[in-house]
Amino acid sequence: MRRRLRPLLTLCAALLAVTALPTAQAGAAGGTGSADPPPRPLDQIVPAPTSVQPGGAGYTITPRTAIRVDAGHGRSAAREVRRTAEQLATLLRPSTGYRLPITGRPGRDGILLRLGGGRELGAEGYRLQITRHGAVLTARKSAGLFHGVQTLRQLLPDAVEARSEQPGPWRLAGGTITDTPRYGYRGAMLDVSRHFFSVDKVKRYIDQLALYKINKLHLHLSDDQGWRIAIDSWPRLATYGGSTQAGGGPGGYYTKDDYREIIRYAADRHLTVVPEIDMPGHTNAALASYAELNCDGKAPPLYTGTEVGFSSLCVPLDRTYDFVDDVIRELAAMTPGPYLHIGGDEAHSTSHEDYVAFMNRVQPVVAKYGKTAIGWHQITAAEPVEGNIAQYWGYDETGADERAQVAAATRKGTKLVLSPADRAYLDMKYDEDTPLGLSWAGYVSVERSYDWDPATYLDGVSEDAVLGVEAPMWSETLSTSPQVEYMAFPRLPGLAEAGWSAQSTRDWDSYRDRLAQQAPRWDHLGIDYYKAPQIPWPQG
Repeated sequence: MRRRLRPLLTLCAALLAVTALPTAQAGAAGGTGSADPPPRPLDQIVPAPTSVQPGGAGYTITPRTAIRVDAGHGRSAAREVRRTAEQLATLLRPSTGYRLPITGRPGRDGILLRLGGGRELGAEGYRLQITRHGAVLTARKSAGLFHGVQTLRQLLPDAVEARSEQPGPWRLAGGTITDTPRYGYRGAMLDVSRHFFSVDKVKRYIDQLALYKINKLHLHLSDDQGWRIAIDSWPRLATYGGSTQAGGGPGGYYTKDDYREIIRYAADRHLTVVPEIDMPGHTNAALASYAELNCDGKAPPLYTGTEVGFSSLCVPLDRTYDFVDDVIRELAAMTPGPYLHIGGDEAHSTSHEDYVAFMNRVQPVVAKYGKTAIGWHQITAAEPVEGNIAQYWGYDETGADERAQVAAATRKGTKLVLSPADRAYLDMKYDEDTPLGLSWAGYVSVERSYDWDPATYLDGVSEDAVLGVEAPMWSETLSTSPQVEYMAFPRLPGLAEAGWSAQSTRDWDSYRDRLAQQAPRWDHLGIDYYKAPQIPWPQG
């Protein structure tokens, strides 16, 4: 009897194994097999969310998942919701291989995007609720929906960033995230003057900024080495002043259509473009383009070095203010955002009296064309114009008198954007072995870049005077996207967190782990980054 049972039992075991095979394969292809990794916890994202309530069954995106849109609140709102839904679908379809249709039909399952959240969410906040039936993303404004999509994106496996089909599964942990930003101004600056970056390269950087909920792109459009924006009334600024760059080379400039395309692309990702024309210093490209802007009527040669402080517009010359008015008028007309940056730093060749006279005359020109002026913090030496903003870039060695001048300006109503060079300047070297960047403000490790509180950074400045933070990227030594990325990552996400997350949610030890989890995502996105030894990067 036993001899007859043994072959039969063997055959049954084999049949069971074959029967189980499709189930295992289904798990690998997007099911929930026991070998699948658990979904990412809701609090393991960057920037840190305001409130997390984990719990309940999570949701798995499957071939049956639809992206549902709440078409209420009028046509304009419906268009905004659908646009965000299309951005989400564009992200998910290549890696999942799923159709993910967008529909206005109601249903209990899938991913639902809707406007109509409570006032507590503000203009950029969102609420993400995940159950076994699906994910519901709610916001008051379209910017909040977009930011919520970035959170949803980070909660999914890193392979969601791939542009080819991946095995999955695409699981989301259960619970609720309620998230609002600490500051309304969360910026990053790209210096396109020292080295010119094409429209496509700027777009690439915009995509990287949007992932971490940055909402301002500050473009440094003019400097000694190059003028990068077409101005119809002064055409040689771009065609001649933009014809070179630091270290030589062809330079380049943005046509008005190029600039509008950057603005459009940024706006689709809820970033406001802040254009900067630096003056009265950092103006050699303009002075070389038009002799009439020089006090002696002689144009200097184009400049490809990196030293600063030698150039200045001619402050007593009436023609200077015709030039300033024309440039601001044309730039303001092209720029839908509320801000226009007028520089004002390192004007070493301009006397204090001339500097104050120049800024007192130029600030009202910005207001005349409907914009709020931003200037580097040296602008606080001039008479403050109500509503104008100073961008502080000092560091540990900045003198007490200069810091006190900035603090005094805030007591008169000037608001601040904080960009301390030894914390927020992304072009500062990580350490002495960093092959790119500069070190005049010291070495800026990932921890140093992260571990500061904007609200208490400057003595004598109240928290309500701080609009937010910005991470500048100067390009004296940077000419390619991989170089920019190497200096931005991994510091940029930490500065984004300084602008978004409540101080009570920020902790270096937990942040190190959350930051490390971003690395596989950057690999899929093709982002070059510095593997800082302070971070416990995933092995392999």
